[in-house]
Amino acid sequence: MKIAEVFYSVQGEGTLAGVPSVFVRTSGCNLRCTWCDTPYTSWNPEGEERSLDSIVQQVESYKASHVVVTGGEPMIAPEIVELTHRLTQHVTIETAGTVDAEVRCDLLSISPRLANSTPEGRWSAQHERLRYQPEILKRLMSRYPYQLKFVIAQPEDLTEVRAIVEEIGAGKDRVVLMPEGVDPTKLAERSRWLVERCKQEGYRFSPRLHIDLWGNRRGV
Repeated sequence: MKIAEVFYSVQGEGTLAGVPSVFVRTSGCNLRCTWCDTPYTSWNPEGEERSLDSIVQQVESYKASHVVVTGGEPMIAPEIVELTHRLTQHVTIETAGTVDAEVRCDLLSISPRLANSTPEGRWSAQHERLRYQPEILKRLMSRYPYQLKFVIAQPEDLTEVRAIVEEIGAGKDRVVLMPEGVDPTKLAERSRWLVERCKQEGYRFSPRLHIDLWGNRRGV
């Protein structure tokens, strides 16, 4: 399995923000988001081929109770099913929700990509075709405890969020809105108006805690 990095930090996003967690970041993605903050797992995939034994051993060495399997897109990684079944901790899987796999997880953090993610250039058509898969989303939501985490760049994005939430039948209590950005100043500006929209809509707000604490760095 190609792994970009394994590190111990705190969850920075979503309903478990602040929880000490080991992150297993797979390399490789079927999308090319224009605002991707881990281009070393998508636009220019990096990493090394590692055995499941070595990954599990490193995870266990941190003595943490939570593991986050992320990417890239972990659901396309070879051996992802076996890896998740071998992890004994509380497992969160972070996915765009475009691929279905019989993984084991305690929380499926699904982040459907909005139109604000579509790049220009040669990846545009493929990304736009794949980024939103309502039937796959419905299947995943029916099988796993989940949160729906949307990356918001502008107020107009909320119209698309409402349409998706209605189409796939998600509960408002499972919807998390997070500001787009990797600059603390920009995040703070977007967070202020996004919090107000969350109050109006009844959605949950998520910070990007790792950006606030350490900036846009790897391994944190």
